[in-house]
Amino acid sequence: MPFQTNGGIRFFQFDSFRGRVKHAFLARLGGVSPAPWRSLNLGGTVGDEPQRVQENRRLAFSTLGLDLVSLFDVWQVHGVEVAIADTPRRLDTPRQRADAILSNSPSVTLLMRFADCVPVLLFDPIHAVIGMVHAGWMGTVNGTLRAALNAMQERYGSQPGALYSGIGPSIGPDHYEIGPDVASQVQAGFGPFAAECLETRAGRIYFDLWKANRYWLEQAGVREIEVAGLCTACHTDDWFSHRAEHGRTGRFGALMALEAG
Repeated sequence: MPFQTNGGIRFFQFDSFRGRVKHAFLARLGGVSPAPWRSLNLGGTVGDEPQRVQENRRLAFSTLGLDLVSLFDVWQVHGVEVAIADTPRRLDTPRQRADAILSNSPSVTLLMRFADCVPVLLFDPIHAVIGMVHAGWMGTVNGTLRAALNAMQERYGSQPGALYSGIGPSIGPDHYEIGPDVASQVQAGFGPFAAECLETRAGRIYFDLWKANRYWLEQAGVREIEVAGLCTACHTDDWFSHRAEHGRTGRFGALMALEAG
């Protein structure tokens, strides 16, 4: 089953990734933070105490049997920059500004944080490369995922047709209302395909981030695409949602690491 529990922590995994690469989307329960971050909050910029975030991070890594010293994370800025993680990030060094991370090192665990934006995981079993992408509406429109796929190909020789990909828990099309200004940017960024991922209901415009990011995968030639179909705004019992919780919430984590050996 996609959902599992270990040590009181509930997490989601892609069926197509299991047995191939370590990964998890960590649901919000099982940590030490009080409301409104209850309880496995991994976001360090949302008002929670740093000591609690650090303990939550330790708990998250231990769920997959990973060592916290293997961590590589970035400062997510809704851009298209791609970070290369050859070695873990020393905790006393600043985070690089980026919204995608790639690695071919078994000593590295990728970590990103989410609360409605789209997490996309990438795995190349031929060249043993992993990737993680953070795509809100800006990253989706500007092609953060496309930039990550291009970087995988240029740096590691990854061929899109050989990749496994997964679109993780994020805000679904029924809840992601946008304004006309954003809709115009979607139309500019996606051209004719914009009609497939924009819907108007009762005078309100909704953007399907899942369909839009799947578009980038398919355009690149990725064939193995798994979509979690889990809406963070619908299921705040499991996931933090910036939109549904009016900004007073935490961040859930996505972890990914190559199998050692």
